[in-house]
Amino acid sequence: MSPTTLVTPEQQAQHALPWQAAVLLLAGAILGAAVALWFLPRSTPLLAADIAAAQAPWHLSRASGVIGYVLLWLSMVLGLSITNRLARLWPGGPAAFDLHQFASLVALAFAGFHAVILMGDHYIGYTLPQILVPFAASGYKPIATAWGQIALYLGLIVSFSFYVRNRIGRRAWRLIHFASFLMFVLVTVHSIAAGTDSNQLWLLYGAAIGSILFLTFYRIFITAKSNP
Repeated sequence: MSPTTLVTPEQQAQHALPWQAAVLLLAGAILGAAVALWFLPRSTPLLAADIAAAQAPWHLSRASGVIGYVLLWLSMVLGLSITNRLARLWPGGPAAFDLHQFASLVALAFAGFHAVILMGDHYIGYTLPQILVPFAASGYKPIATAWGQIALYLGLIVSFSFYVRNRIGRRAWRLIHFASFLMFVLVTVHSIAAGTDSNQLWLLYGAAIGSILFLTFYRIFITAKSNP
């Protein structure tokens, strides 16, 4: 979300995670999933057989997806708290910005792991192009899967737009950040429609959607009126 004077551009630059660290964070999560998929069958065949029998890649994907969703929600809440000045109550503007950026990047890392680890699930048999290209996967709920893939690319654009903000301008950067709302909607639809245990997570989804709506309307109708 676009910060107001609660966090100045100078403070953002001072507290921003270096782009090199952000790239390494995302690459590490994806590389970790790829190494695990390659290493386990070759080094410990018996362990690999046990893992495959228990459908571990699917469960790991689902678990990392839920964690990524919670982190995305946290990033949205922190971003909105900066724009509506609630961050002054806790944890403070600069701290909220730090947590907002870090949560969004870690959410992307979990999302990358969530996608790549599915190549180890032999029941569906995803290939790398099917993981990377929206609507290319046809095995399991392709439409719901595509919403998640599109949301992942939106997340990459939104998160890394900070590092080119000086080149594209503040107004363009803010417009890009508005895509966070679309990303959150797509991820929520993807999670509910594609998740095999969504009926057990209705409280999580309800709380996430309700809190984001509340903070958004608070920003529009309360903060905007106090800052004409």
